[in-house]
Amino acid sequence: MEEKLDFSLPEKKRKSSFASGIVIVLLLILIGLSATNLFMRPSSQGPYSANAVSVLSPEQVKHLASRLAGRNLYARAAKVWQDYLALNKLPDQEHAKILFQIGTLFEKAGSYAEAIEYFYRSEAVTKISELEPQINSHIKNCFEKLGKFSALRYELMDRTSFNKTESAGDKIVAEIGAEKITEADLGALIESTIDNQLAPMAAFMTTEQLYEQKSKILQQYNDPSAKQQFLQSWLTQEVLYRQALEDKLQEEPEARRLVEELTRGALSQFLMNKELASKINITETDLQTYYEANKDKFVVPADKEDPNSVERQKTFDEARQEVITALLSQKRQDVQTGLIKQMMDKYNVIIHSSAFTPTEQSKDDK
Repeated sequence: MEEKLDFSLPEKKRKSSFASGIVIVLLLILIGLSATNLFMRPSSQGPYSANAVSVLSPEQVKHLASRLAGRNLYARAAKVWQDYLALNKLPDQEHAKILFQIGTLFEKAGSYAEAIEYFYRSEAVTKISELEPQINSHIKNCFEKLGKFSALRYELMDRTSFNKTESAGDKIVAEIGAEKITEADLGALIESTIDNQLAPMAAFMTTEQLYEQKSKILQQYNDPSAKQQFLQSWLTQEVLYRQALEDKLQEEPEARRLVEELTRGALSQFLMNKELASKINITETDLQTYYEANKDKFVVPADKEDPNSVERQKTFDEARQEVITALLSQKRQDVQTGLIKQMMDKYNVIIHSSAFTPTEQSKDDK
């Protein structure tokens, strides 16, 4: 008689309640150890985190910030004070003074926008009469360093105005539908346009020369009629641009081709300007050296109408601007030549000059 095969699964052996209990206990221990390790792990916020500052007394914080600032680590010193303020409730006067101190540290670090913010914060907490002239001076310096002359103008108007009910620059000069354009907006548009005009020359000028040139152009817009003319031109372009977007003209092949050409030219110029700005750094020593090596270029010619007049050598101070211009031009040429050669090599550019040499056949055709 054939035996029937048994396909049933064997019964599971029940785990003992004792074994299950051990597993649960072990899991709880592991979880506890992980949590302890998490809380004991050192902070990754760095040596000057808020946790580190919280254990210091006010005098120790001042000493730490002063020490960092003394090593020219102004941004780190500002961070120490920021953390200190975040962890301590201070009287308004003391709070405002520390915010002012943070502003001056950011200014020294070259972070002028952040500096202006903290000077504003200091004034927002409370105004301290002894700090007001200092804040005015520091804010003026920061706007100048940023090259924001239009913003500086309205800032000075705000600070010297007797009527504080309306902020300078809030006057509405135009509207596009629900969008309102203020006098300050117009000033920013003018300044942005000037920046774009000067951008190709920025790499060939010192910061002082650039700001001087920008100031001269801005002065032209002190005339209300010049401002109105600029506004009219900008509004015309803006409404045409908005209509073009509505008509989806940016999707047309001809428009795409034109945008591509403009982008190609703008990016190549931007790269060149960036390279020039990074490579050209003229020091006072460079100027003196160039002047001494090229003195013959910096002379005052003799007056032809005066028989007693003789050629005179210009002093360095007299020739300074000429020296800057000449040295910038020389360095610019060197950098441009170097970059172009580097790019030609990188992209394996070969110019077949023979292709432009007339052949005998082409001569006969003529």
